[in-house]
Amino acid sequence: MSNSNPLPFDFNRKAREEMVHEGFQPDFPAQVTQEVNSDKAAPTQNGVRRDLRNLLWSSIDNNQSRDLDQVEWAERLPNGNIRVLVGIADVDAVVTANSATNAHARANATSVYTGGPVFPMLPERLSTDLTSLSQDADRRAIVMEFVVSADGDVVCADHCAALLRNKAKLNYDQVAAWLAGASSSAPPADLRDQLFLQQEASQRLKRFRTERGALTLGGVESVPLVVNNSVHGFDIVRGSPARDIIESFMIAANVAMAQFLRAHNFLCLRRIVRTPKRWDRIQAIAAAAGTKLPDAPDAKALSEFLLARKQADPDRFPELSLAVLKSLGPGEYVVEHPGGEHEGHFGLAVQDYTHSTAPNRRYADLVMQRLLKAALDKVPCPFSEAELSEVAAHCTERESAARHVERFMKKVAAAIMLGPQIGKTFDAIVTGVSPKGTYARLLSVPAEGRVVHGEKGLDVGQKTRVQLISVDPQRGFIDLTVAA
Repeated sequence: MSNSNPLPFDFNRKAREEMVHEGFQPDFPAQVTQEVNSDKAAPTQNGVRRDLRNLLWSSIDNNQSRDLDQVEWAERLPNGNIRVLVGIADVDAVVTANSATNAHARANATSVYTGGPVFPMLPERLSTDLTSLSQDADRRAIVMEFVVSADGDVVCADHCAALLRNKAKLNYDQVAAWLAGASSSAPPADLRDQLFLQQEASQRLKRFRTERGALTLGGVESVPLVVNNSVHGFDIVRGSPARDIIESFMIAANVAMAQFLRAHNFLCLRRIVRTPKRWDRIQAIAAAAGTKLPDAPDAKALSEFLLARKQADPDRFPELSLAVLKSLGPGEYVVEHPGGEHEGHFGLAVQDYTHSTAPNRRYADLVMQRLLKAALDKVPCPFSEAELSEVAAHCTERESAARHVERFMKKVAAAIMLGPQIGKTFDAIVTGVSPKGTYARLLSVPAEGRVVHGEKGLDVGQKTRVQLISVDPQRGFIDLTVAA
């Protein structure tokens, strides 16, 4: 195994190879290109029930994002409640169910982000233009309305097809600085008031979820920083009040969508995270920190433990969070038929949850849009239960494949960056133990490698010290041994 990389590494080419390896179609067929470049691709206003372009809509996303799925607006009601509208790009108005574009989107089922090239589910003319809620452009949208009470409960919800205009394309860092008063610039007064009201609503929603057992996870995320096909390091993404706004509104909108379809006796794609099978490991992680968790999986007890640890030791909380997250297991899509019961979302402590706020990037969200439109129009469901079950299974599988691509390319980037550090020792946390191998994540560098020597007795969440013994960027290998 080579420890050096004398020739320039083609990150973009490797990302494309990995996409193909995982069964994705990274290029759009000619028929799709013809469809999206035709004059017929532009959406019309047929079927739009409301004109909401007068509202001060804004979006908050990454600075470089152009595929804007979601915009927000809020107002305070006389009784102190906060009315929130979340506008979701009406992708179905352009991507029809019988089109070649839809067939390709269904096959891939998700956009894939590698840190270098992005492989979008939809062609750029759609995802970054015609179906993107771009600033100062009139766009069709599905609007989800909910009212947040003083205690954070969502007391009512409604949905409609509308025409809107995004008045301000904002980014997370910019909004976080404004909210903290740490920016030398300031937004217009009406936009500033709007953002503070949205923050208040999100705080109510987050507090309400936390009181019912929603888990506090995360804190730090790393993304490869690739410029001109060359790896320059990792970009660190941290939580912020601006991200809390989008997360809280997204969760509330997804719950509202699921409950709306249930109330209208419609089939629904649900997003669930099952009760963790490795609760015993989560108990052991908590016990090591001096907390005894119940014998049966208990989201509220786990939530209280995580909150306490975040307050007591914020610097090490990302490590603890990662260990718990690895023990929870991934989410999946299932079909709920009218009157049926199912598991909820363990991590969010909600029973009714779906994915509906990113139809430019996830096929499941586009399917949900079609279900909602049928319910609003009082027409039969456009899918049978068998068809929807097939979509659910396929989207779950493709989402897993996308995670494999993204994780692999993180390992490729990390192997490139770690090449000069062979022989160095690092503090690490164990992230996976299975017959396929034992894996650990370095704490000072956002990289995960396989422990090839000294791994016996290690378990998920355990801290250890490892030595870097070799890297192979071409295969995404980072090999470690437990340090003596």
